[in-house]
Amino acid sequence: MWRSMTETQVDDGPKRVLHAGERFYEQPGAVHRVSRNASATEPAKLLAVFVVDTNDRNLTQPFKQRE
Repeated sequence: MWRSMTETQVDDGPKRVLHAGERFYEQPGAVHRVSRNASATEPAKLLAVFVVDTNDRNLTQPFKQRE
């Protein structure tokens, strides 16, 4: 659930500003490069849902900078 506006970017795609009720999808292995509050005055909240196989353990991985 989004409150206010959240700026997001996945992989090398464009940065997007999402508003309440909007959603996005990330492919497995995608790099979530940007996730920040797009408002200087209102708080932002989001809900993340992971759909995984029962035996999956690592849902996220540290980002490695490109060389």
